[in-house]
Amino acid sequence: MVKHDINTVKKAMNGDARAFEELLIKEERMLYYKALSYVRSKEDALDAIQETSCKAFLAIGQLKNPAYFSTWLFRILIRECYSLLRSRDKMIPYEENELLKRLDREQEEEIESFYLSEALSKLRSSYQTCLILFYYHDLSISDIAEVMEKPVGTVKTYLRRAKKNLKSELERSYKLNEKIT
Repeated sequence: MVKHDINTVKKAMNGDARAFEELLIKEERMLYYKALSYVRSKEDALDAIQETSCKAFLAIGQLKNPAYFSTWLFRILIRECYSLLRSRDKMIPYEENELLKRLDREQEEEIESFYLSEALSKLRSSYQTCLILFYYHDLSISDIAEVMEKPVGTVKTYLRRAKKNLKSELERSYKLNEKIT
């Protein structure tokens, strides 16, 4: 996470729009890549960031501890990504041309990465989120619980089930690939 000057955060909390803009500029790369890791499309990631920025600007006065600005902003972003995924019903219809382009790109990538992405995409969104936050963003279980607004026990269950389901999906993918080749 980006470390911010506490005075700049305090100015933003007191309504200074330029200070808030300065904070967002420092976070823009993190926001984009994290949103993209959730929604997997540039347009959706930018939409989530726009909503996050607006909501954060309106709620910055409610931030309790200026030292946690990045974490607070990240939580808003995750909620916006969730909302976006729910609104499009977790399913993206592809046109034939788009599907063929996607398949071509995936064939160029590493096989292991392909299997992992495909297996991960077949999991429930709550399981995907837990795995992404835990393994890709190195958040603790208690931080994940806070971001997802779920009890710690629920997050532990999600992680356990997600790993189990991911393992079976990967095994199934490898078996299908062995039959094809």
